[in-house]
Amino acid sequence: MSKLSPTTTGATHPRLRMVLGIALVLLLAIGGRLFFVQSLNAKAVAAAAVDNRTRVQETQPKRGQILDASGAIMATSVDRYDLVVDQRKVEAAKPIVRAPISGGAKRETVSVEQTVTELADILNQDVATVRNAVVAAEGAKPNAYSVVAKGVTPEVRNAAMELGIRTLTGQLRSERQYPNGVVAGPVLGFVKNSDNQETHVGAEGLELSQNDHLTGEAGTKTYEVGADGVRIPVAETTEVPAVDGQDVKLTLDSDINFIAQEAALKKQKQFNAEWVSVLVTEVKTGRIIAIGDSNQMDPNDPSATEGKFRTSASITQAFEPGSTGKMATFASALEEGVVKPTDAFRVPNAYKINNEVINDSKKHTTYDMTAAGIFARSYNTGTVMIGNKMSNETRFNYLKKLGIGSAIDIGLGGASKGILAPADDWERRQQYAIMFGQGYTQTALHTAQIAQTIANGGVRIPPTLIDSYINPDGSIEKPAAPKSERVFSKATTDQMLRMMETVVLEGTGTKMAVSGYRVGGKSGTGQAAGESGGYDGYTSSFAGVAPLDDPQFAVVVTMYRPKGDWISWSVGDTFSEVMGKTLNAYNVAPSDSKPNGYKVFIGSEQKKSW
Repeated sequence: MSKLSPTTTGATHPRLRMVLGIALVLLLAIGGRLFFVQSLNAKAVAAAAVDNRTRVQETQPKRGQILDASGAIMATSVDRYDLVVDQRKVEAAKPIVRAPISGGAKRETVSVEQTVTELADILNQDVATVRNAVVAAEGAKPNAYSVVAKGVTPEVRNAAMELGIRTLTGQLRSERQYPNGVVAGPVLGFVKNSDNQETHVGAEGLELSQNDHLTGEAGTKTYEVGADGVRIPVAETTEVPAVDGQDVKLTLDSDINFIAQEAALKKQKQFNAEWVSVLVTEVKTGRIIAIGDSNQMDPNDPSATEGKFRTSASITQAFEPGSTGKMATFASALEEGVVKPTDAFRVPNAYKINNEVINDSKKHTTYDMTAAGIFARSYNTGTVMIGNKMSNETRFNYLKKLGIGSAIDIGLGGASKGILAPADDWERRQQYAIMFGQGYTQTALHTAQIAQTIANGGVRIPPTLIDSYINPDGSIEKPAAPKSERVFSKATTDQMLRMMETVVLEGTGTKMAVSGYRVGGKSGTGQAAGESGGYDGYTSSFAGVAPLDDPQFAVVVTMYRPKGDWISWSVGDTFSEVMGKTLNAYNVAPSDSKPNGYKVFIGSEQKKSW
C-alpha cells in the first residue's frame, strides 16, 4: 500500500480548513438571518408576505334610476356578466373536479368535454364555439383572457360557475336599459361605458346633466390570492360597500308624453316638417308633464338617430315665434294701461310708420276693429298700432321678465336662451317686427312659459322637470323650489284669457276647440331664417290653455319648416288631441260656464271668413 507524500497532505489541509471556515460562516449567516426573520422581525416579514398576496378590487355602485311622476321606470341599470376563462389553466385531457356548490353531497369528477357541453347548453350556444373559447386549439397558444360569453344574466353566470371550470370568472358590468323605448328619449339621453367598462357615464340628456346624482360612490373589496393568482377562500376579506346613485324622479307623465310625441310625429309626416314639438305644462306649478318630439330617439340605440335630434328640439332649438309673440305685446299694453280690449282701431291691410310698411299676411279691406279683434285675427298692422303706444325699453323689459333671452334651466343641458337684443340696438324695422314675434328668437319652452304666466294670473313660475332625488335608503331630497315672479296683474291676465278665448271662438284658432271645455290660445306663423341669414321657411305654432274657468294645463305645439302652402298649415288637431286627452287623464271637470269672448268688429261690421 502506498502512502501519501508529506507534501500533498500538507497542502490539502489548509484548503480544507478554508472551505470549512467559509461554510461555517455561511451557516452562521443563514442561522442569524433565520433568527432575525423568525424571532426579531417576524411581524414585518409576515406583513410583507400578506401585502404581496393582497389584492384591492374596486366595487362599483349601481347607477340610479330615472322615474316618471308616478314612479314608473324610464331608465335603469341591470347587472350583467362577461364570462372569461384563462385557457392556460384548462387542459383538455385533465378531468374537472366539481365541488358540491349547489348542494351535492360529494365532489364529482367530470371530463372537460362534458363540462363544455353543459356550458354550451346553459349559454344556448354551439358546443364547438364554447369549446374553442374554453380550451386552446391543439398547437395554438393558450389565451390568458378568453371571452366565453358577454352580457349574461346573474342567473346564467351562477349556473356557469357551478360547472367548476378552473379560472372561469364572471366579470360584472352594468347595462343601462330604457324599458319604454322612444318615450321621452331625447329628454332621457343615453350613456357610454366608463374607462373600466364596468359602469356608465352620462353622454347626453338627463343621463349627462344628472350624472353626478345618478353615479354614486365606488367601494372596495380587499382579499388575498395564492401563488397561482386565485383567491384564497379561507383568507380574511374586508369590504367598504359602494354607495349607489340617487334615483331621479321627473315631473313627466309617461302616458301623456307618449301621446304628445306620437301626435308630433303624425303632424311632422303630414307636412314634411323638419321637426314638431308638443309641450304640456301644469299652469299652477310650472311642472312639465310632457316633452314630445317628433324626431324620436330610442336611448337603447341612440346611433340610429341623427345627432342633432338626440336632444330635445323643444329645449335646444330657438326660432322666431311669429304671432304667438303677440301674447307678450298685448299683455304688456294692457298692463301699461295704454289700451283696453274694447278700444276701437281702423285696421288697414298695410300700415306705414316711420317709413316702414307693415303688411298683414292676408289681404283684407280696412276694418273697424276692437283691440281684442286685432289679437283674434292676428293682424300685424293693428298690433303695431297698439305696441307703438309703449317705448322700446318698456316692451324689452316685459320680454325679459317673461324669460325671453335667457336659458330656462330645467336640469337638462343644452337649453338655448334664444336671441333678444337690447332695446337700444333694435333697428328701425326690427322695433316693429318684435311686436308681432319677429326679430328675436325663443324656444318652444319659452312659449310655454309665457302661456303659463298668463294662465296663472300673471305669476311666472319657471318650468320644472326634476321632481326629486331618492337616496338609496329611500329618503327624498327636493330641489330648491323655482322662484316665481309676478309679471302681470290678475286683471290684465283675466282680459288676456278672454282675448285668447276670442281667438278660438272667432279668430285664427277655431280649429283648436276641445269638446266640453272653454279654451283660449294664440296661433302663430313666423318666418324662419336660413343659414345665409335670409328667410327661407316658416314656423307654425299654437299656444293654448284650458279650461278657462280654472286653467290647469298649457299645451304648445310648434311645427318647424313645414312644406307646402302656408295657408293649409294647421296644428289645431294636434293641440286639441293632446289637450283633450290630458284633461281627461287628469279628470278635469268640463267647463260649467259659457264662452265669453270679446267683439271682434266695431258696429255692424260683419265677421269675415278665413
